[in-house]
Amino acid sequence: MSKLFNNYGRQAFEIISGQGSVVKDDQGREFLDFTSGIGVMNVGYGHPQLVAALQQQNEILWHMPNLYQSQLQETVAEKLIGKQDYLAFFCNSGAEANEAAIKLARKATGRSKIITFIDSFHGRTYGALSATGQASIQEGFGPIVPDFIYLPYNQMGELEKVLDDNTAAVMLEVIQGEGGVLPADEAWLQQLAVLCQKNNSLLIVDEVQTGMGRTGSLFAFEQFHIEPDIITLAKGLGNGIPVGAMLGKSKLGAAFGPGSHGSTFGGNKLAMAAANAVLDIMQEKNFLTAVQQKSALLFNELQKIESDKIVEIRGKGLMVGLVIADEFSVKEIIQELQEQGLLTLRAGQNVLRLLPSLTVTEAEIKQATGLIQNVLTKSN
Repeated sequence: MSKLFNNYGRQAFEIISGQGSVVKDDQGREFLDFTSGIGVMNVGYGHPQLVAALQQQNEILWHMPNLYQSQLQETVAEKLIGKQDYLAFFCNSGAEANEAAIKLARKATGRSKIITFIDSFHGRTYGALSATGQASIQEGFGPIVPDFIYLPYNQMGELEKVLDDNTAAVMLEVIQGEGGVLPADEAWLQQLAVLCQKNNSLLIVDEVQTGMGRTGSLFAFEQFHIEPDIITLAKGLGNGIPVGAMLGKSKLGAAFGPGSHGSTFGGNKLAMAAANAVLDIMQEKNFLTAVQQKSALLFNELQKIESDKIVEIRGKGLMVGLVIADEFSVKEIIQELQEQGLLTLRAGQNVLRLLPSLTVTEAEIKQATGLIQNVLTKSN
């Protein structure tokens, strides 16, 4: 009998090794992994440059508290921010990054109301849970943090009424991940950004799943032509090493003075070594261009599949959702694909989610889409 809480619904096997986009389990089976550890292993398993960086840092120093200067943190911050006017705070996860964003928004504005969206997902700590627009995830944990308001995604009418000068921030994903791989409408998002500026409300963009090259640009919001006040990151930033980051406009810096917020392990040496190496890989010439090309191939191959099980194909870059007709079970489809050697995910209630590594090969994309076609056209 397991000594672990049963809160994960685990499969009956363990993944014990991986290389590139292929993993092996404890029963000797190989799988093509189109989950990337839920959007984490963006540069794949066992990337030599990342392994070398971690091995080197491992022999120098693992941890030092944030009582002292950290050149590694400064280096990673500079690579994330580039020429933009942001400051960085490092933590351990996406939920922690979103907690920091919520605290910063309220403290900097002196307001408490935060608008988020139905079917959003921002994490499972109390602030992040309260920002998440899914009652099923909040169930049993009340009372949640007050003054969060949940509105329909991609709709302007109610938003115009609610977003006022009492609003600290609007918090959103530019592609709702856990909610169903649902992209924002660009015109809606740009209008929302203008409303935020008009009311001196902050715009928080949660890039935990969409960031770090996942959609073909370092940050997904770049493709929507907006400029957030606060950005949150995690998942692909450390490629499996726990690390999160919050980037906030420098004008907000005074709200996070000494003692206002912190993290014992945030920005530790191993995490920063990993993030630094990941950013170096992603900043290599043509890396993100290659992601866009692979995305085009993936969408093209998926669109060739003729199946009445597919209602819609949506997403950006290598973040793809296949909306499955209600009469079919996404859970069963995922199980059948797993039996065929392909690992996939569910999003929302009826979306088959594909999150391959950004280093996936064209041959692996064609292999995966071939398996998906076999499963989705069976008994059609």
